[in-house]
Amino acid sequence: MTGEQDTEMKFRPCIDIKNGKVVQIIGGTLREENSSSCTNSTITNFQSENPSSFFAELYRKDGIYGGHVISLGPGNEKAVLSALKAFPGGLQVGGGINTDNAHRYLDAGASHVIVTSFVFSNGIIDMEKLNALVNKIGKDRLVLDLSCRTRDNQFWIVTDRWQKFTEVTVTEENITKLSEYCDEFLVHGVDVEGKMAGVQSDLVDLLGKCCPIPVTYAGGVKDFSDLDHVKEVGNNRVDLTIGSALDIFGGKIPYREVVKWHQTHNI
Repeated sequence: MTGEQDTEMKFRPCIDIKNGKVVQIIGGTLREENSSSCTNSTITNFQSENPSSFFAELYRKDGIYGGHVISLGPGNEKAVLSALKAFPGGLQVGGGINTDNAHRYLDAGASHVIVTSFVFSNGIIDMEKLNALVNKIGKDRLVLDLSCRTRDNQFWIVTDRWQKFTEVTVTEENITKLSEYCDEFLVHGVDVEGKMAGVQSDLVDLLGKCCPIPVTYAGGVKDFSDLDHVKEVGNNRVDLTIGSALDIFGGKIPYREVVKWHQTHNI
């Protein structure tokens, strides 16, 4: 997918990996592994007995491209590379990406790398780092992660396992500026991520109105009907990731029905 928004919304699959295992978590609870407080530990909705390659192969067979593999902390290198090997060219990779390791994942089969903390550094957009990354891999292989949390009625980009607020808001001005440096955006609604309590419609609406390049929203999907809801609210321009709510991740929404919906709308 190259920098020009497609005309039909798509389902984008995901493979989230923590401690080498495929998981689904409540995003806002993601913490460092050595956190000593029980009340601050990561809440996991689901952990699969199947390896990452199982899900990558599933998406490959169903022709569902453009999903993301996210490394949630250390110890996931083997699982990430295994997924890429199973679906070369079909998956994007995020989690600890920088100028030093980006090509490792691209060479291993990732279509794009996804970046947040490296670029949104010390609370601001580090244009020096962003330009260095673009110069190294090209904007057509970069996805900027604008995952955000709500504060003072605005969406603020968060970094470092979604725990640190930056000084950057998700606005039309910032989206337009950043779209010049990447091929796509990935946006998790962190406040609802993994809770299966409904999508952040106001965020989807914003993205649908002002994103000039492809954008994928993730967070809060609870019912199959959310596919049509996001399609409508997002003006048919915001792709959707479903994680915890899918039956392949322990949820109730049939993955097969989602694939059928995707294929029907993207013939």
